[in-house]
Amino acid sequence: MIGGNDAVCEIPVPPRLGTLADLAPVRDRDRPVWLALSEDGKISRWDVAAGHHEIVASTTVPAESDREPWNGRRLRRRLHASHDGRFAAVVNDYGRFGEVLDLRTGEVTLALDNQGGHEGTVPFSLEFAQSRGRCVVVHRTAWNRLDVSDAQTGALLTDRSLLAQANADTMPEHHLDYFHGSLYVSPDGKRILDDGWVWHPVGMPAVWDLDPWIDGNVWESEDGPSRVDVCGREYYWDHAMTWIDSSRVAVEGLGDDDDVMRPGARIFDTSRSGQTGLWQMPTAAELLAIEGPTGRFFSDGTHLFSCGDTDLSIWDPAEGKLLATVAGFSPTHYHPGARQSLLLADDGVVRSCT
Repeated sequence: MIGGNDAVCEIPVPPRLGTLADLAPVRDRDRPVWLALSEDGKISRWDVAAGHHEIVASTTVPAESDREPWNGRRLRRRLHASHDGRFAAVVNDYGRFGEVLDLRTGEVTLALDNQGGHEGTVPFSLEFAQSRGRCVVVHRTAWNRLDVSDAQTGALLTDRSLLAQANADTMPEHHLDYFHGSLYVSPDGKRILDDGWVWHPVGMPAVWDLDPWIDGNVWESEDGPSRVDVCGREYYWDHAMTWIDSSRVAVEGLGDDDDVMRPGARIFDTSRSGQTGLWQMPTAAELLAIEGPTGRFFSDGTHLFSCGDTDLSIWDPAEGKLLATVAGFSPTHYHPGARQSLLLADDGVVRSCT
């Protein structure tokens, strides 16, 4: 997707879809097929190009409407789609509850509860992935714990428990002082990127391998050998980040502290370490810092898309060069298979750029 302003068009939303609350791409299609969540809880499958749509399920996730926003983070309903679009998850970002649904039957296969614990500081940690030919869902089950479950059966695949220590002042082995945040699966499906934070607080995105976590070491997400911290930023998390390819990630913000953060993107190679971060701990290798990118980040595997307040900017993440700008269009969603960007406006209007 590289184009000028003439590449942007308005898409009529079929009336039967109602007012849209969120969209999620069906990523294994090269056509722009999306799942759509309406404000009344209906989930539909929508082929944007053909105009075809059908209602496939409804969600019953509680609204949690009594929550007060923390630091401007207002509770919102979020839709996730599995790679092939068979399963959907609806969660309350900055809230506690959610559910996974099988869209072939409309049935809930897994009720989600992250058990609270500063949940208002982070979006609900959830992402679909593939493992050994089955669809799995990675989800937050405590402030400092993620689990993997079978999306079809709801079966827990990462059962584990901390052993009590004889000395009450000593933390159990594998204890993790980390508040899990937004999750991102790498393009090859093998790694997880977690936008979490640690107390006091410091935003500290981390990466680890998925298959060893499911097949061998149930503690891989806590302290497994594949886990690496990307970087550390004081008082700064829940900002833009994206995988560029299966090793490089782009993280929004130049600096190590919220007070001095500048607009831009830092590019890291998560397959290599050796950098020294906060507390002299090793972090991923930083490849490049680019002045300018801000807002939401997406990537097509080659370019970095930066979605500012009003414009879309397209960058070369290897050289740091600005390649193009699409004025007046700042997408909220990206379909990697169809390479389609959509802007879902507050009034339900959808605009597209391909």
